Amino acid sequence: MIRRSQGMLTQLYAGCDFIIMQCSFLVAFYIKFMSGWMGYEWHLPRSNYLTWSLIYGVIAVGLGYLTNFYSPKRKKRFSFEVFKIIQIQAVSLLILIMILFLLKQMDVSRHFLAMFFISNLVFIGFYRYAIKLGLKSLREKGYNKQFVLILGAGSLGRRFYKNVMHHPELGFEVVGFLDDFQTAHEESPQYYKPILGKVEELESILQSMLVDEVIIALPLDAHDKYGHIISICEKAGVRTMIIPDYYDFLPARPHFDNFAGMPLINVRDIPLDDLSNRVMKRMFDIGFSLIAIAFTLPLMLIIVLGIKATSKGPIIFKQERVGLNRRTFQMYKFRSMKVLEQASSDQQWTTADDPRKTKFGSFLRKTSLDELPQFFNVLFGHMSVVGPRPERPFFVEQFKEEIPKYMVKHHIRPGITGWAQSNGLRGDTSIKDRISYDIFYIENWTFLFDIKIIWKTVWNGFVNKNAY
Repeated sequence: MIRRSQGMLTQLYAGCDFIIMQCSFLVAFYIKFMSGWMGYEWHLPRSNYLTWSLIYGVIAVGLGYLTNFYSPKRKKRFSFEVFKIIQIQAVSLLILIMILFLLKQMDVSRHFLAMFFISNLVFIGFYRYAIKLGLKSLREKGYNKQFVLILGAGSLGRRFYKNVMHHPELGFEVVGFLDDFQTAHEESPQYYKPILGKVEELESILQSMLVDEVIIALPLDAHDKYGHIISICEKAGVRTMIIPDYYDFLPARPHFDNFAGMPLINVRDIPLDDLSNRVMKRMFDIGFSLIAIAFTLPLMLIIVLGIKATSKGPIIFKQERVGLNRRTFQMYKFRSMKVLEQASSDQQWTTADDPRKTKFGSFLRKTSLDELPQFFNVLFGHMSVVGPRPERPFFVEQFKEEIPKYMVKHHIRPGITGWAQSNGLRGDTSIKDRISYDIFYIENWTFLFDIKIIWKTVWNGFVNKNAY
């Protein structure tokens, strides 16, 4: 029954979002083309805009399902919901723009798209917030509350209780504790709910009281009781959750996997381990790289002519780098140095007055134009637009022994630019500092974080004093 209700709620949210987006289309179309507030000479028929609005709605709802946006979020703050709304709408708009670009539909008004996007954010955010306030009001009046029983009145149970008390908006109410060794709390009795009995009395307690969830907060040496406890709860139709005694070793948002039928806990929380996030990032990478290649193609042709005119040798320089999951790949660059032995480029750092560089190559490296072919690496799946910069195998072997957590950077695809590079850590700068920035990016990835890094890279300019 609970699953069916959640499924209906999921479909209701998705349907409401789609309807709201079409209402946003009407508002944006009226403001741009019918209100007279904004001047225009000619525009596509309304049916054309309606078609793109419907396509946008399908994309946004589809992304919502992919990112679990429509799953129940009772334990999530509204700020999280706002972030997901912005993320989904932004990605949907980018996908729509890419479709328009690829289909050469260049007559769609950019002002309309901007107003449509803003209207979606405002209207969806408003109705979601109204629902949130309504549910909160019902919970404060005693409706839609979830009653929780905590097994274990030790440090784990007490800490969980304090956290529940600090978040009344979630609608949880602790009915009491069960514990085999404590009969009273060391702290103020007014603060804690009573100890109702011992753990062995769980079955009778569940029969005599209304309990929706049982939280197992017992020490590790009591794990042999878990099977019996869970069996009692399932017999009574009560949900069970476990707080592991070793939770201090876990990340704030632990990720659970399943391998060969056995659950596993991932002790390093990486958002890009989630399939929906990987799909979203990959879709963006493909679209962005296609657009970047199309726009920079004339410039790349000029660079090709410049390389051929100033030095002998191949136009593209290929170098082995270490990428995702420590797999190697060939990274592409415009050749900026004289043709030398492979070992010379694989095991030497480039210096400011490096005699191996050509004059035209120095310009390319200083302006980062030598890295334009890496958009093909992105298109082929070797790299991402944003991520830790890939390193040569020779230096990876060296750094992994010298710098703690260096190899963590290989949990995701390397990037053309990254959080470290956008903060000026390029060329002859601290490897340790770069890794610190890379790990922060890996553990805190969001789509908007990628956009921020791209914007920061463009805003700061491609010329860098450390790039040589």
